[in-house]
Amino acid sequence: MAYAGICGSDLHVLHGEMDGRIRLPAILGHEMSGVIAALGHGVTGWTVGDHVTVMPLDWDGTCAACRAGNNHICHHLNVFGIDSPGALQGLWNVNADHLVALPQNLRLDHAALVEPLAVAVHDVRRAELAAGDRAVVIGGGPIGALIAVVARHAGAEVVVVEVNAQRRQNVADLGFEVLDPATTDHVAWVNDWTDGTGADIVFEVSSAAAAVLGATDLVKTRGTIVIVAIHTQPRPIDLQRVFLRELRILGARVYQRTDFERAVELLTSGLIPADALITRIEPITATAQAFAALETGLAMKVLIDVGSTGPAT
Repeated sequence: MAYAGICGSDLHVLHGEMDGRIRLPAILGHEMSGVIAALGHGVTGWTVGDHVTVMPLDWDGTCAACRAGNNHICHHLNVFGIDSPGALQGLWNVNADHLVALPQNLRLDHAALVEPLAVAVHDVRRAELAAGDRAVVIGGGPIGALIAVVARHAGAEVVVVEVNAQRRQNVADLGFEVLDPATTDHVAWVNDWTDGTGADIVFEVSSAAAAVLGATDLVKTRGTIVIVAIHTQPRPIDLQRVFLRELRILGARVYQRTDFERAVELLTSGLIPADALITRIEPITATAQAFAALETGLAMKVLIDVGSTGPAT
């Protein structure tokens, strides 16, 4: 193992919101980069020393979703680092089918962003976003920022709505217009921005009940709302607005292999500002401090240097 990222899903685990899926002792971590240390009997196509990441999903292949070709949302999906042991360990034994190759010239700390970037790639692809679309991203955390970057690269105009001042600054530093809903009537702003039409696509990445309820006010007639955030309880939504404007509401969960491969391409090409997105790197001995930093909501992406026992950088 080289680096493992921690994210909002790990915080849900920490807060006990996934206790039904966790078996103690648990090894978290589903974002990673590493180097092949050994090969099992009969494994072909890989070499010791290859740089890799792991697509941390395992499906049963027999449920209705799998039979329909949607393995990534298997009804009995096993997510490594949540449902089974994950990346926060020095050596990790995984089935070769879960490996995704990394170019040797892609830095391993940057490569730890492949998994969250694959989430963003999947979200944008699921939205069927097209060049020239106007998109609103509600929530300027790591996934929201990555969605904004991917959407911009696809040719969309993007604005981000974020309540936290530090996150607003983080996203603004990436070159985006960022709105503070506490001080700006963002519905009126989007209305002006789109000449009264409304946004083509709204990505809800904040997990806030108010964001879900307000998303329908931001999107155009027959526009699309993509629910990206994990909502651990039911949320109210303006179904009258959905009805009147024939809105489309989509869920977007995890990713498919094509999204992982596209994420590797984007990172390798330099189109993703990886250094700007990685707020801090902690040694594995400081994992608790890394979680505390993530808990503040101020960090964009926190990585664990799994092989390091030295001071934090």
